[in-house]
Amino acid sequence: MDCVRFKLKISADEYLKYYAGLAKSVSVISEDGRRIEFPAAHLREFITTNGIRGYFELCFDDQNRFKQLRCLQAD
Repeated sequence: MDCVRFKLKISADEYLKYYAGLAKSVSVISEDGRRIEFPAAHLREFITTNGIRGYFELCFDDQNRFKQLRCLQAD
């Protein structure tokens, strides 16, 4: 299993686009410089009234399939 870490800041208004289905995936640049794209639905558990803010770790298997997303530190 491979994991990447990244910081993410999405306002509550911006996340509404994902929630409404206008945007399906989130694209981030990890600490090691890789561009990672994953379904926005994986962020639902991290939404607050301020949006989504924090330092995250995304893990995936050898076939690059999603395994786990954790918030390591909320902002």
